[in-house]
Parts: sequence; structure tokens; C-alpha cells
Amino acid sequence: MHALHLQRLTHAKAPARRRKGFTTLELMVVVAILAILTALAAPSFTPLMERWRVRQVAEDLQATIYFARSEALKRGGNVTIAKAANGNGCANATGNTQWGCGWQVASGNTVLQQTAPPSRVQITLADSTGSIAVDRWGMLSHGGGTAAAAMDLLLVPEGKIASDRSAVRLCTGTGGRIVQMKGSESCS
Repeated sequence: MHALHLQRLTHAKAPARRRKGFTTLELMVVVAILAILTALAAPSFTPLMERWRVRQVAEDLQATIYFARSEALKRGGNVTIAKAANGNGCANATGNTQWGCGWQVASGNTVLQQTAPPSRVQITLADSTGSIAVDRWGMLSHGGGTAAAAMDLLLVPEGKIASDRSAVRLCTGTGGRIVQMKGSESCS
């Protein structure tokens, strides 16, 4: 009987080893949970992204104005910031007040700086003739005007209005000082 018992033990299978790692089922459950959490969180990021886009374009415009003033002082005036016309797949520059296709800084016929169209941000320059002139003292005026003038630039996420939380208004004084405020506020 003892020999029979030993023989049975030698033929018995060794216990299965536990493998390290994840099973396919466990991985699918984790991916499904992550997908659900991402779907729940994505809508809350939309206003954040809109504010970020508008703020980025506002900073680009401020940098452009400072650059144009610097070039005007260096060159003795004759520097303009002009809106880019519709083209290259952009149709956001209708009329003189819409600056959605980008802008450029030029001195005479020489383009000094070109800025690409902003992504999903509408830009409106109130009372615009399509360009801003910068004189030799760094003063800003509308288009071909000679008198220094305050500027009112409204930046709004695409499809929104000035009262939207993400909207920003850039106001420049006649001396070129730039103040950033909420889109619903007035420059006066």
C-alpha cells in the first residue's frame, strides 16, 4: 500500500504558479473606468481652455503693440499694425473691425512681424479702419489718423458674447498704456 501511495504522488500535478501582471479582463475594466472619468471631466475643462486661448491671444496682441511702439521709436514713426485679410482658409476678417485672421506689423512696405490667426477666438477692434498707426513718440491712432486715440479690443471665445466669463477687453490709452479687463466692462 505504501508503494501505491508513492506512485500516486509522483503522478500528481504540481500546483499552478500564480503569474505576475494583469489579466485582459482587469485591464479592460480599468480602461473603461478611465474612459468614464475622462468623459465626466472633459466638459469642465472647456471654460478653462477658452480662458487660456483668449488670454494667450490678449498677450500676443499686447506684445505686438509693444513691439510696434518700440519699432516706431527706433524708426522715427511710420509703423502700422494692420489686420490680415481673409485668405488661407480664414474667413474671420469681415469688415474693418474683425481681426480674426491675424495681423502684421509693418514699416512702409516692409513687414516686421506677422501673427497667425488665433485659434477659436474672435477679435473686434471698435471704430477700426483696419489698421493702427504708431507715430514716432509711440502714440497710437486709428489707421491714417494723426490724432492719438484710445483703442478698444474685444477678445471673445468663438460663438460667445462679450458678457461671457472668458471674454477679455484690451483698452489702450492715447499714450499706449494697455489695460486688460473683463469683456463686459467698458474702456471709458
